Amino acid sequence: MARTENDTWDLATSVGATATMVAAARAAASRQPNPIINDPYAAPLVCAAGVEFFARLARGDIEYSDLGSAWIADFFAVRAHFFDQFFPDAMAAGIQQAVIVGSGLDSRIYRLAWPAEAVVYEIDQPAVLEFKTSTLAEIGASPLAELRTVGTDLRQDWPAALREAGFDSSSPSAWMLEGLMIGYLPGDAQNRMLDDITALSAQGSRLVADHLPRGAQSIGALMEELAGAWRQYGLDADLSGLTYTHERNDADNYLQTHGWATTSRELSDLLQAAGVPAGDMDTSSNGQGAIRYLLAARTAR
Repeated sequence: MARTENDTWDLATSVGATATMVAAARAAASRQPNPIINDPYAAPLVCAAGVEFFARLARGDIEYSDLGSAWIADFFAVRAHFFDQFFPDAMAAGIQQAVIVGSGLDSRIYRLAWPAEAVVYEIDQPAVLEFKTSTLAEIGASPLAELRTVGTDLRQDWPAALREAGFDSSSPSAWMLEGLMIGYLPGDAQNRMLDDITALSAQGSRLVADHLPRGAQSIGALMEELAGAWRQYGLDADLSGLTYTHERNDADNYLQTHGWATTSRELSDLLQAAGVPAGDMDTSSNGQGAIRYLLAARTAR
């Protein structure tokens, strides 16, 4: 389904279905022996989202190895493992407000340890946030910190909505951008988002993200290849045409030139840190290894 300028979605359609796909992978990873992540909320969320194929994967009715894509669970597990370490480290450094940008089915406010004074802002489409909040409430899950949802589109004036929710740009903040800068935003929207985050970030703020370097191959072809293979097993969600090919800044270089100090990781670094073998993952720049992972600290404003 080709993207349009002001398209919207739920968790069963368009780019929203990719959030459901990723949560299904986290659910599968959490069932593995000696798992490197534990996301008990992934399966209930996926099962309620309305894509039966992903629900079957989340429940374990079928496994990724049955589909010829065994790497999926490990790939998203090591990604989640990397991102899971960010907020505890930021909070330990004294940061008290966190922002999860494009939060989708992220459940970190329900499953990570948070200090009592922490405030967590989740930004996403209103329907996505409403679904997640109500679904988790129905199973008795409660946020482990103060949660403030910001229902808005990242292609619009989301900083104003964030401020209206109580965000304090004079205090350091911790920003998480997981799965956003790999093609799911138009180039100008990604550039503007980095500008806005920089403007909102006091000295001492931190950021974690995955991104495609400038000129890297889009993941759109990989998504379409997976969807094509999965249709024979019952996938009825359209995962084609979800990424943009517009030119974008290289996020790492951009942050370095706008008052951030950065460190970069590759997929092979994440696998080594988590103790997970590459298996049939392609860690080269022509495969899953094209995606880079960065940590940044705001050094000047």
